[in-house]
Amino acid sequence: MKNTFKITLTAFAVATITATGFSQKALKKADAVFNARQYFKAVQMYKTAYSSVPNDKKPTVLFKQGWASQEINDYKAAEGYYQKAIAGNYDDPIVYLRLAEVLKSQLKYPEAIVEYNNYKSKGGDAKRADLGVKSCELSQQWKDAPMRYKIENMSLINSKGSDFACSFSDKKYQTLTFSSRREGCLGDNAEINTGLQYSDVWETKLDKNGKWSAPVLLPPAISTPVNEAAAWVSKKGDMIFFTRCPNAPAENGLVPRCGIYMAKKQGSTWGPADRLPFNNDTVQFAHPCLSSDGKVLYFTSRKGGGYGGLDIWSCSFDSKTNTWGQPVNAGPAVNTEGDEMYPTISDDGKKLYFSSNYHPGMGGLDLFVAEAGADGKFTKAVENMKYPINSSFDDFSIIFEGKKQRGYFTSNRDGGKGGDDIWSFNLPPLVYNVKGLGISAGDANKQFVGKGEPVANVKVKIVGTDGSINEYNTSKDGSYTFKLKEKTTYTVTTETGKQSTSPTFSMGYLASKDQRVFSTIGLDGSKDFIADFELTPIVPILRLPKILYDLGRADLRQSSKDSLNYLFDIMKNNPSVVVELNSHTDSRGKLDKNMALSQARAQSCVDYLVKEKGINADRLKAKGYGPTRLVITDAEIAKAKTKPEKEALHEVNRRTGFSIISFDYVDPNAPKKTNTGGTNGGTKKTDDDEDSE
Repeated sequence: MKNTFKITLTAFAVATITATGFSQKALKKADAVFNARQYFKAVQMYKTAYSSVPNDKKPTVLFKQGWASQEINDYKAAEGYYQKAIAGNYDDPIVYLRLAEVLKSQLKYPEAIVEYNNYKSKGGDAKRADLGVKSCELSQQWKDAPMRYKIENMSLINSKGSDFACSFSDKKYQTLTFSSRREGCLGDNAEINTGLQYSDVWETKLDKNGKWSAPVLLPPAISTPVNEAAAWVSKKGDMIFFTRCPNAPAENGLVPRCGIYMAKKQGSTWGPADRLPFNNDTVQFAHPCLSSDGKVLYFTSRKGGGYGGLDIWSCSFDSKTNTWGQPVNAGPAVNTEGDEMYPTISDDGKKLYFSSNYHPGMGGLDLFVAEAGADGKFTKAVENMKYPINSSFDDFSIIFEGKKQRGYFTSNRDGGKGGDDIWSFNLPPLVYNVKGLGISAGDANKQFVGKGEPVANVKVKIVGTDGSINEYNTSKDGSYTFKLKEKTTYTVTTETGKQSTSPTFSMGYLASKDQRVFSTIGLDGSKDFIADFELTPIVPILRLPKILYDLGRADLRQSSKDSLNYLFDIMKNNPSVVVELNSHTDSRGKLDKNMALSQARAQSCVDYLVKEKGINADRLKAKGYGPTRLVITDAEIAKAKTKPEKEALHEVNRRTGFSIISFDYVDPNAPKKTNTGGTNGGTKKTDDDEDSE
């Protein structure tokens, strides 16, 4: 889109390059066409003239061919011409700048950097060279880490011709006006600098199925045999502003430059269009955009008082006098030595979107956004909208659907249907989930039988720093998933009980004090957090770590107290369970003595948990079983070959364990709701030391 207005406006004020001293008539004609910026025609004429040009002038012709090819977006051809001109010792450093630009437009960033530096070393503008290098480095970064926008070609709207510069025509964003060079346009003429057909303004609407209708041409007050484009309809729908480029001489005999016209709604159609009074016939005005309140009109112009090339300007409407004020330049933060064009303004008036070929970009025209300060002026540094909104091609004329991060823009990037196409963009919401499994730790007493089984009906509790509390029960396969919010930190815990089961274990599961913390703060991409929880099943008997006693005694050693702390932690994490502490002896000695000793040892465990650890006595029951529940029978012990081996087997029988006999305990002194992340369920065993008698 090097013909940046798309309607006979041009991207650069090309320095006139005359063919002095050339006798060849063909070359003079080619130069005349080139100087008139008729680039499409110039490329062909230089090809014809090249063979008759003296050898010392051939590099100049090659350079002009490259320039003309670049202006009609034939970057590959332009690259070849520039390289041949350099090989022929073309001595103007601008050839390196132009070569760098076409290389950048083809995503050849390392090669482009070399040529920008060559341009600088050969005496070119150092500022422009450094800016080019910076733009290449940034472009590579943007390409490697793209923004989250989803881009889609609007194939139902676009044609084989150029389709560009769309705007919304109603408050509900259901109607689009856009410019097009498609079949059906009224103008048969072709633009002299591109060879493309004149454009007209078209309209399309969303149907009840959410699809855009076949575009229709706007009425004759707007679309005529001359070039019209870049239309903008007021929020009220009562005015339309657009660019028109007359091709008939005015009263002074001169053909007026492109200007901004306005028409008012008359019934269901548009009335006659008038050129706005601030337009100057000798200067180009285009790309109007009206603020949502109808008070400020933004546009593009090359009028005097700017910063070079095309600039963004604005003027205000005075409702008292019913007149437009004088144009005001958007300022040096927005405008540059290059070209800035296609302004659009956000509904709140705080963000100005525009395209530029000078601010650091990815190639061709890039889209930028400028933010207004408290005084309404755009003095802050502008921001490139980055990839994939921008590309190495021309990207311009962006509009937003109100405050939503979606809308449309124009680009001639690959993947389109015509030269310029309308593309939609949408910023999908960030999606965060926490998901995982409740998994069985298995039965440690039986070599972890059932390990890895899915545990159903585990309550997963998710507490956010935003005050949210959510719970989710794991499904039959043990899974859960929950959607998280942005900019929030979450703590994930589990609650289990007799309702939590797996294929092997139906008595329930113990609560886990395991917790996970996740945060979506600072994340710029969607993410799934994984939080699997391994849970301990309740089995009939669970062993405690070894609890040792002196011979014939029931009082606890310090090491045994340390072992009982394991059970204390379980009871603390499972505040509703009632536990039976059971102690056992080996088979030696008198039955009544062993029964009494085992009962006393079980009671010593209960006393420790109650008196020293603070567990409510109603949650504990002591039970001595003596030698009635041997783990290893006397017959098995008798098979051992040595006395130490036999003694070790007897020791296995002298044990202390626990069983969960109820999940129904409620602490009468606790708040109504004390559950902080777990219910419980299960039984466990541990070892107890018994005397051999």
